[in-house]
Amino acid sequence: MCLGEALTDGFKSYGKQVVENARRLGQTLSEHGIKLVSGGTDTHMVLLDFSARGLKGQQVQDSLAQVNLTSNKNPIPFDSTRPSEWAGLRLGVAAATTRGLRVEDFNLLGEIIARAIERCERNSDIQAREDRDRVLELCERFPIYR
Repeated sequence: MCLGEALTDGFKSYGKQVVENARRLGQTLSEHGIKLVSGGTDTHMVLLDFSARGLKGQQVQDSLAQVNLTSNKNPIPFDSTRPSEWAGLRLGVAAATTRGLRVEDFNLLGEIIARAIERCERNSDIQAREDRDRVLELCERFPIYR
C-alpha cells in the first residue's frame, strides 16, 4: 500500500510541497541571522546551529514548546557527545504540510520561531502569548481532522 501511494501524482506533489515549505522555513530563519547546518535544506527538515549564539538545542526546544511548536534538540557536526550540550535543533515540516500549510504559512512560522530564539537569548517572554495565539490560529485554520 505504501509503495503504491508513493507512486501517485498526489504523493509526488505532496513531497514537492514538503521540500518547498522546508526551504521557505530555512530561508526565513536565515534572514533572521539563524545559522542552518549546510546552509539550507533539500529534505523535509531544517537543522539549526546555535553554537555561535551560545545556546543549547534544549533551550530553544523549550522556548518553542511555550508557543505550542514541537521541535527536537539535535547534534550538529563536531558537537558534544553529551545530549545535554547539543547546540542543534531539528525542525520537521511534513506534519504541518500534511495539515495543509503552504509556503506563506511557513514564512509566518519562521518569524515565530525566530522570536522564540530571540526570547531564549534575552531570557524573556516578550510576545510569547501573541505567538502562541498565532500558532493556535494556524492549528484552527488547518485542523488535523476535517
